Amino acid sequence: MIDKRNFYINGNWVAPVKARDCLVIDPSTEEACAIISLGDQADTDSAVEAATEAFPAWSATAPAERAKYVKAILAQYEDRKEEMAAAISLEMGAPIDMARDSQAPCLPWHLENFLTAFEEVEWIRPLGPHTPNDRIALDPIGVVGLITPWNWPMNQVTLKVIPALLAGCTIVLKPSEEAPLSSILFAEFVHDAGVPNGVFNLVNGDGMGVGSQLSRHDDVAMISFTGSTRAGKAISLAAAETLKRVTLELGGKGANVIFADADPKAVKRGVIQCMQNSGQSCNAPTRMLVERSIYDQAVETAAEVAGKISVGPASEPGRHIGPVVNKTQWEKIQSMIAVGIEEGARLVAGGLGLPEGVNRGYFVRPTIFADVNNDMRIAREEIFGPVLSIIPFETEEEAVAIANDTPYGLTNYVQSQDGAKRNRMALALRSGMVEMNGKSRAAGAPFGGVKMSGRAREGGVWGIEEFLEVKVISGWAAE
Repeated sequence: MIDKRNFYINGNWVAPVKARDCLVIDPSTEEACAIISLGDQADTDSAVEAATEAFPAWSATAPAERAKYVKAILAQYEDRKEEMAAAISLEMGAPIDMARDSQAPCLPWHLENFLTAFEEVEWIRPLGPHTPNDRIALDPIGVVGLITPWNWPMNQVTLKVIPALLAGCTIVLKPSEEAPLSSILFAEFVHDAGVPNGVFNLVNGDGMGVGSQLSRHDDVAMISFTGSTRAGKAISLAAAETLKRVTLELGGKGANVIFADADPKAVKRGVIQCMQNSGQSCNAPTRMLVERSIYDQAVETAAEVAGKISVGPASEPGRHIGPVVNKTQWEKIQSMIAVGIEEGARLVAGGLGLPEGVNRGYFVRPTIFADVNNDMRIAREEIFGPVLSIIPFETEEEAVAIANDTPYGLTNYVQSQDGAKRNRMALALRSGMVEMNGKSRAAGAPFGGVKMSGRAREGGVWGIEEFLEVKVISGWAAE
């Protein structure tokens, strides 16, 4: 049993003020693999106090000095990246090859991109040619509380911690109690990189405890949260008392619009992308909208692809998908599959229960429903599992209407060989991101949504600016 009960506060690993043990469950086996502590108000206060005391000196450091520490964190990762992949695989069930190839490498990918974007930040710049003695200055916002999820742990930790450090903020990180091991390892990277005491702090806890304590804390200037829309609303309400900045990256119900002229691999690509990470991605294309003339063939292809997706333990190498993170998620997904059947959607792949040959672990059968309409719950609610809904459409205008008829607005997808049509669709879709013909977003592109997907922008210059305040200065002395 891995024992990680201590918190990282003010440059030291310290015991919790009050013992509150919490087991970390391996979702492949349903057995405890580690034990951590859940923080109390005193632990949160101690971490915030350390960050508050460290802020004046850290915010005054030269940008190049902050970048030096971030590069040192990257060096720590390179020395211990196999440990990081193993931690992620164990705690949240990503198959070990996926953890090595996709999950853990989020850290160097985002870190290097932030360092590139950091060079573009103008800390003091003229307001404009009409005002030679006015300046715009960028200041770090202060102490920030960062609350991260379990589904892509290093992706979200890096997208929050690194820009906050570069901006000159000091930090209290509360990772998900479901997947804390990778964040604890990250804290070791920060410590061994020599980041000054109090600049980065980590307190494990749950949302009702440390999460709400950070959200309400008088000395926390900003909360950056990734997770469910329900929790995002609660955080916003708690933070309103102190008027702190809140940035939210929440759920999604992405539409993948496949026109008749799409490339031959569009349907297969959409199914695999939906099922990746066992469907536990907020930007997954979980609604496949297919033009009527190719609908029957698309359903047949999707079912065939899903039928070939294997499911297995996270510890085994291979291209399979692993379990979902815990029993609660498994039961929620099962209930939504049952809802889809009750609503009259046509089940063409997967379904209820464990995959064949599996008798333990939180594994879900890759599931596809056809003949779905946008009024069904499976088309409107985020299931967060390997479940795809296929919806037919007749015209471009109908596709836009169906895609936009959702409370969410994170990522939408368009598949067509007609460039003008793709461009029209991209501009008409109500989402923070649109990916077309399988082309991923480039380095430095911001990640974020609209509507109930939250309105944060993480990544690139935008991700750094989230942690900065704009100050206007008049009467600046000309040099």
